[in-house]
Amino acid sequence: MSTTNEAIKPFRVVYGDKSTSVVLNAGDYRTNIFAERAEDGFEGNGYDWGSLATVFLEEKMPQLKNIVRLDPEGDMFCAYSGDRQALESFALAFHAMCEDEAQMRDLFSRAELD
Repeated sequence: MSTTNEAIKPFRVVYGDKSTSVVLNAGDYRTNIFAERAEDGFEGNGYDWGSLATVFLEEKMPQLKNIVRLDPEGDMFCAYSGDRQALESFALAFHAMCEDEAQMRDLFSRAELD
């Protein structure tokens, strides 16, 4: 558990009895990339992260589209699933994409404002 959380900082995995979640406090990470699309209405809030995650799932992990669910809020990004292994796979891959600013910009260029 803690190994995954160390690998995906500043995201964190929250383990529950029936589902597992990955969360991020919006506005604390990659704000520069969201600022690049401020004229389009993006602010870097949880909904904007959800828009990015939607594109990521569609293009990079389509096998998880119906397994990993998104439930962003204004100040928090949240994805969850009853399949712990699938959610951990998503979290690791999504974080790796975010660490590659060029790849993140590319995917974010196709994100639609929620």
